This record gives sequence, C-alpha cells and structure tokens, in this order.
Amino acid sequence: MRYDQNDRESSNVEDRRGQGGGGFQFPGGGMRIPIGGKGGFSITTLLIIGALMMFMGINPLDVLLGTGGQINMPQMPRSERPVDRSPSNIPGLPGSPQRQAAGEDTEKAFISKVLADTEDVWTAVFRSFGRTYPDPKLVIYSGITRTACGAGQAAMGPFYCPLDQKVYVDLAFYDELKRRFNVSGDFAQAYVIAHEVGHHVQKQLGILDKVQELKNNADDEVTANHIQVRTELQADCLAGVWANLNDQMKKRLQPGDIEEALNAASQIGDDMIQRRTTGRIVPDAFTHGTAAQRVHWFKAGFQSGRMDACDTFNTSNP
Repeated sequence: MRYDQNDRESSNVEDRRGQGGGGFQFPGGGMRIPIGGKGGFSITTLLIIGALMMFMGINPLDVLLGTGGQINMPQMPRSERPVDRSPSNIPGLPGSPQRQAAGEDTEKAFISKVLADTEDVWTAVFRSFGRTYPDPKLVIYSGITRTACGAGQAAMGPFYCPLDQKVYVDLAFYDELKRRFNVSGDFAQAYVIAHEVGHHVQKQLGILDKVQELKNNADDEVTANHIQVRTELQADCLAGVWANLNDQMKKRLQPGDIEEALNAASQIGDDMIQRRTTGRIVPDAFTHGTAAQRVHWFKAGFQSGRMDACDTFNTSNP
C-alpha cells in the first residue's frame, strides 16, 4: 500500500496494550468471525432483509467521483516481475523491525492510516445517500481486554462489538496469520481491518440488529450459523468495495496488494481452518464461509465498487 509520513492517521485508535483485562466478565456478544452451515430463510425473512438492503441501492461513485456512474475500474494488480513483499521492507507494517530502529510505533501508525482511509471512504459514501457515518473506535490490545460484548481475548482474533461500536485487534493475530496460515503483507492486514469496519457499516444500516433478531428466532444452531455466514460474507464484500473506492480516491494499491487480500480471504475460510486444526470439515459449524465464498464476495465488492453488489442474503448459494 502507498503510505508515507504525510498521510493522515485516525485519532480514533485506542491503545490498551499492556493494560490487561482486569479479570472482568461482560454481557453480550461481539461480531467475531462466526461459521455457518445449512439452513434456509422464509420469504418474509428475505423480504425484511431485502428492504434493509435497499439502503445500498445507490451508486456512491456518482457523488464521490462525479462520473455519472462510469467507473474506471481498477484491475486486479499483477506485477510483471516479482515484487518484494517482505514486511521488513514496508514502512509502517506491523511486525516491521523498523519500529525498534526508528523508535516509532509503526504498528499503530499503519493501523491508524488504514482506519483513516476507511473513515474517509465511508463518510463520503454515506453522505452520498444523505446519511452521516459515525466513525468507529479501533482498540489495540494485548492478551485480554474489556468490551461491552464480553471479555475480548487474543484467541478470538479481531472482532467488532456492536454494543460499543468498536473494533478490537490484538496485533499478535497478524503474527499468527503469517506463522500458521502463510498470510502476510500490508494489504492483507488492511483487509482484516476493512472487514471488521464492514460490520460497523452493517450496524449503521440496521443490518446487524435484524441479523441478531433472526438468529435469536432461529429454530436451531445450524440455521443461526447460516445467517451468520451471510453476514460475514457481506463484510468481506464491503471490504472489497472499500478497497476499490479507496484506490480511486487515494491511489493506494500496489502490484500484489489484491492478491494478498485474496490469499488472506482464502486461508481463513472455515473449511481451510477446520482442515488445519481438526483434519476434517464440518459445514454445519461454519460461521464465516468457505475459502471460495470469501474470495468470491471480496472480489464482488472490489470489482463493482458498489454496496448493492453485496447482497449476500437474497441469493440461494452465497
């Protein structure tokens, strides 16, 4: 990603590293990356969610770019020659030894710049259909932390809590991605943040509240998981929309960036994780979607740059 020292850093990053969680327990539940299975929707359910998705029926580029809907689509970047994606050569990338050498917190700086980009893009998109986008907070923590949705723990991975409208990230998660899943690179890490911010967008549109209602009324856990998968895949799609619009607004993408995101989406698919951790695949336990599904929906958002391309609910096979 193209960042330099002049790029804006978000003021909405809260650093709790080293503070611990205080051993408290909290009510509620966060938007972790859950795992779906079989199950169906009634016509009434589809109509309810379809009505909510009408919020997304406006092309944000008409307002953002003044193009009348004519999009200069970014192509999937491909490099003619190998690109050095070594984290040690990417300024500001979490895990870079440059933080120690320069005496700067490049981990926080990188995340703050990505969050600032999400703020700029989604503020403009919401303004295009007459809405105000409230910026979420992003909490960096280590080990365990307090949230309105319960005790946030590193083992959960990054998650969004709709009760306090904050994204929570333990930076050790990125090391785990690289070590266990061979996922690395600056844009792969930006994709993770963009996915969680996608849940915040869903919250503002009323989708998360309706999803929670549907899950509470589900006949069984399999049906609830099925609803959750569609929610997570929509967040992947919204991350793709953000990548498209952010590049059109700020020219952030470099060769190899999109491949990094697609690799991340593939490697953290439910089927891939289950195969690595248990040696078998249990579709009924999926909460985030398969590798193929996650890749498909990120690409759908990126290639279109439109929120209305992200209707994962009104399709028979997400």
